Amino acid sequence: MSRRNIVIAVVAGLLVLAGAVWFFFFRSDAPPPASLEDAIESVVDDTEAPSSSESADTTAESADTTAAPDTTSAPVSADGLDGTWTVDQSNSFAGYRIGEELASIGTVEAVGRTSDVDASLTFAGSAVTDLTVTVDMTTLESDRSRRDEALASRGLETDAFPTAVFVLTEPIDLGNAPGEGEVFVASALGELTLHGVTNPVVMELEGSLVEGTVVVVGSTEVTLTDYDIEAPTGFSVLTIEESGIIEVQLAFGQG
Repeated sequence: MSRRNIVIAVVAGLLVLAGAVWFFFFRSDAPPPASLEDAIESVVDDTEAPSSSESADTTAESADTTAAPDTTSAPVSADGLDGTWTVDQSNSFAGYRIGEELASIGTVEAVGRTSDVDASLTFAGSAVTDLTVTVDMTTLESDRSRRDEALASRGLETDAFPTAVFVLTEPIDLGNAPGEGEVFVASALGELTLHGVTNPVVMELEGSLVEGTVVVVGSTEVTLTDYDIEAPTGFSVLTIEESGIIEVQLAFGQG
């Protein structure tokens, strides 16, 4: 083999090795931003998934041509929205999204989420009069356990500040109470308490009434210094962007 071919083979091998190292150690498995489409799909899939007993009942009914008609209750109507709705954690999450520069890799998006969310939503006619979201920050998980462990004592310092809270401070007038399948968009003025600091924020919301569930996704941009958060840099993390996104996906059931 000529020297030129040897050089080409070595370079090719190094490229393959570098690609393998990136894939196994540095690639980002961060999920995409919260979206109403994904949230609705999650709720619908959860609603339609039959339990083992339901599957058995369905099989039995298919064999009996005289089975009783379906008596499943109809979805909640717009007139029935009034009152307080509580969160279903199985289809809900809250978390952060921020860019970080890794040594020899470049900028990636760090995303951490938790389903440990306590939230309530109150409708009165066509208005949302109350929205409170409390998040257990100690259970945030990303695609890197080392990052999650670091945030316990640095950055978000979740050991010292274990919860984050958003509280609506002004009613949201939707114009009309949403009907089944209708999408609503709103700006929620509220206060966000993060890292022990409370600031006014605007949470951009998008939601819909889907099969008796009020599905809401929202996000707001936060600047780290506004919450006295010092970016946790180190040997592998060179820099972290000054601002990040707080995002939520919330599924509410009535009562």
